[in-house]
Amino acid sequence: MYIGLHDNRLRKSQHGRSSLIALENGIILPEDSTRTWSGERFWNEDWNKDIDFREAFRTSCVWYFRQVIDDIGKDRMQKELEKLQYGNCDISDWEGSLNTNNNNRALTGFWIESSLRISPKEQTEVMERIFGGNSDYSEETRNQLKQVILVPEQDRAALSIYGKTGMGKNNGVVVDAWFTGFAESTEGTIYFCVRLGETEELEVSSTVAKEIAIEIVSDYCIP
Repeated sequence: MYIGLHDNRLRKSQHGRSSLIALENGIILPEDSTRTWSGERFWNEDWNKDIDFREAFRTSCVWYFRQVIDDIGKDRMQKELEKLQYGNCDISDWEGSLNTNNNNRALTGFWIESSLRISPKEQTEVMERIFGGNSDYSEETRNQLKQVILVPEQDRAALSIYGKTGMGKNNGVVVDAWFTGFAESTEGTIYFCVRLGETEELEVSSTVAKEIAIEIVSDYCIP
């Protein structure tokens, strides 16, 4: 089952996808995953240091995943996206030149407000293809990814929620934000994606999307 709000395709930053591919292909080894910071100062202070996979994922460190995606390479990335049936599977703007918010190569790419698009409904279906009973991915890879997407601030022992936040901008303005993932309970597993669109006088942020998703999923799974 999936819970989804809105179904138009979005230009989405999605580090979970690249993490999955890199873990499965041995490009990221969680125990030896630190990458060296170039010394360039970025707007997010959490990115201005040598950083490992867990920290890069937690802080959505774009320069880290730009390097990971370059290591994956175009041919393998295209093949893996088609295997996942990940939205439109379009990596034609590999460098991210369509991004109207940034022209720094370390912070751009086809997956950030560019050619790759996926809808919330499609995202839930991708989650099930990764973590569901018919997954083509190794148990080790799935467990490694689950460790970094587990939502820790939960007080309900009967429910585990996993997911990743993200947001999209247009000319510097946040126009959508989301939280996508899945939840495991004694009743089974559900897959979800909550997306918030630009709304006048209301906050649109991935934090709010996450809060809404957790509330909906918790109420659904534990009456």
